[in-house]
Amino acid sequence: MIRIGFGWDFHQLIKKRPLRIGGVHIPFHKGEKAHSDGDVLLHAITDALLGAAGIADIGELFPPEDNTWKNASSAYLLQEAWKKVEEKAWRLVNIDAVLILEKPKLLVHRESIRQSIASILGCEISQIFVKAKTHEKLGPIGRGKGIEAHVVCLLEKSET
Repeated sequence: MIRIGFGWDFHQLIKKRPLRIGGVHIPFHKGEKAHSDGDVLLHAITDALLGAAGIADIGELFPPEDNTWKNASSAYLLQEAWKKVEEKAWRLVNIDAVLILEKPKLLVHRESIRQSIASILGCEISQIFVKAKTHEKLGPIGRGKGIEAHVVCLLEKSET
């Protein structure tokens, strides 16, 4: 059996916050405004995996109104969600992600981001791919006020 999951997240970019993408600190003068550390890519991956397995969504497992998760590591949240997915006997086939932000440019960070995600999920880097696109200076993302991530994943389960 195979299942596809889709995850999406968006965060406002503000000054005096670190920018974390895929578990990697990216040098920049703005970062994500969020209850947790705000890693938009890891949030979208978490939702894609949970959705494909039919378990929950990130807000259900880690509600923003619960101060337990205030400034929580998104890598930790993803690890905890992934444990739940694995407990249901699902295996990751691949993740494909698109980040949408005007700046900074991410190509120089892509391999570090891919390796970070693979490490968090305990999989091969070849199972993870990340692309970045701009918003062509249109809308809040184009004006540098936000960052968005879209993720699809494929899970498989052997029927025994």
